[in-house]
Amino acid sequence: MPKGYSQQTPVYSQYILNGFLMNPAVAGAEGYSAFNLTAREQWVGFQDGPATYALSFQTRLLRESHISRAKNVKRNSKSPFSGGHVGLGGYIFNHRNGAVDRTGIRITYAYHLELNESQLSFGLSMVGYQYRIDKERISLEFPDDDALFNNLDQSVFIPDADVGVYYTSRTIWAGFSVDQLLESSLKFGGDGYDMLTMSRNYHLMGGYDFLVTNEYTITPSTHLKIAENGKVQADISGKFYYKQMFWGGLTYRTGNTLVVGAGLSVDRLVFGYAFDIGLNSIMKSSYGTHEFTFIAKLGDHTRRLRWLTR
Repeated sequence: MPKGYSQQTPVYSQYILNGFLMNPAVAGAEGYSAFNLTAREQWVGFQDGPATYALSFQTRLLRESHISRAKNVKRNSKSPFSGGHVGLGGYIFNHRNGAVDRTGIRITYAYHLELNESQLSFGLSMVGYQYRIDKERISLEFPDDDALFNNLDQSVFIPDADVGVYYTSRTIWAGFSVDQLLESSLKFGGDGYDMLTMSRNYHLMGGYDFLVTNEYTITPSTHLKIAENGKVQADISGKFYYKQMFWGGLTYRTGNTLVVGAGLSVDRLVFGYAFDIGLNSIMKSSYGTHEFTFIAKLGDHTRRLRWLTR
C-alpha cells in the first residue's frame, strides 16, 4: 500500500506568548494565573484549509499572595517566588485539517525549583483526544464507490502524554519538551487502517532579553521542532519591545515562510497577531495564515481565587 507523510501537530507562530501550548513545564512558571485563547486559520482562501483553536489555563499554587504587576506583552523576567512549587494547567483544542478533526484535552502538573535568581521547572501532561474523519468532506472520483468507508471507523479516541523541562532567569529562557510521548496507534478499522502511528515531536525553545534601555528590549529567540523521522522545522525570531507594552517582530520559518507579528497590552489583557507569508507559489491562491492570541492575566491569587492558597 502506498504511504503518505504529513504534519500531525499544529504550528503556532506566537510561541513566546504562550509556551505552555508546547511545553507542560511552563504551567505556572511565571507565578500568575492566565487564560489564553488562540485561533489560527492557515492558508485562508483554500477550501477546508487547516485551522486550530485552543483555550488554555495555567496557574501556580502559592503559599503567599502574589499580585501580577507585569502589564506587558513580554514574559515576566523576574521569578515570582512566593513559596509555592506546584503549577497546574489545562488545555482544550480543536485542529481541523481537511476531512480530519482532532479534538482533545490536556491536564498538566508542573513542579518548579528555585535556583538562586533562576528557576528550573518540570512538567507532565496527560492527554486524550479524538480523531474524527468527516466523510462528507471527502470527494470520491466515483460518487457511488463508497468502499473506502466499509472498514473505516469514523471516530477513535487516543490517550497519550507530553513531558517537558523549562529554565528561566531574568534574561534567559529555554525549554525542551516531547509531545505524543506514547506514540499511540490510530486504529480506524480493519486492514489498511490500523498502521497509523502518532510519532513523537521534540521541541527546543530559547531566547535572550537584551535590555537596550529602560524602555527598549530586543529578544532574539528560536524554536526547533524535530519529528521522530528526523525532519526539522526551525523558527528564527527577533522581537522589539517598547516600554514593555508594545512589540513587533519578524520570524523566518524553514520552508520559505516569513511571519510578521505585533502585540499590545491593556492593563492585564494581552493581544497578539501574527501573519504568515508563504514565500512560494502557494500565496498565489491563498491570503496567507492568520493567528490571533488573547491572554487574560489574573493578579492577586488569594483574593480572586482563594482555593489556590494552600
